[in-house]
Amino acid sequence: MRVITGSARGRKLKALPGLDTRPTTDKVKESIFNIVQFDVEGRRVLDLFAGTGQLGIEALSRGAEKCVFVDESREAAKVIKENLAHTGFENQARVVQGDSVSFLTSCREKFELCFLDPPYASDLLEKSLFKMAEIDIVSENGIIVCESALDKLLPQLPPPYRMGREYRYGKIKLTLYHRDRAEG
Repeated sequence: MRVITGSARGRKLKALPGLDTRPTTDKVKESIFNIVQFDVEGRRVLDLFAGTGQLGIEALSRGAEKCVFVDESREAAKVIKENLAHTGFENQARVVQGDSVSFLTSCREKFELCFLDPPYASDLLEKSLFKMAEIDIVSENGIIVCESALDKLLPQLPPPYRMGREYRYGKIKLTLYHRDRAEG
């Protein structure tokens, strides 16, 4: 697992021990950033279910302004902090060790780019998406990138959120949601 491009290009990232965390493959990560390549620089990023922090760190390496990393696991939070120190992004990051829905409920900031990659067998993706729409955590013209199992059906969200394209990579599906500009 490494940073693909940008200021921290080539830096290896520490992985979590065991099989509880499923890191995004380099191929899928590269695809994600090809899709959102013009929506990263200068943006505020949320890496929910961050695991090792690799998606948020990749965004920072590509010029994101800052990133908030959220993961329930204490071990994951520790690894994210180590990876941030290794890549030199600790001053552009905040690591929150806690439940994703609780974080979203108490969050008072907005993000332009959000990564959601929860455990595939859970219902956390749907819960998080509905909570994000309810509290309107995404800035106008913002993007939510969801990684899920290929057969997972994701919900439509109420306006101003709308489901965008889906991309398939083997048994993995990426789904984009967009937050449209408010009318008026």
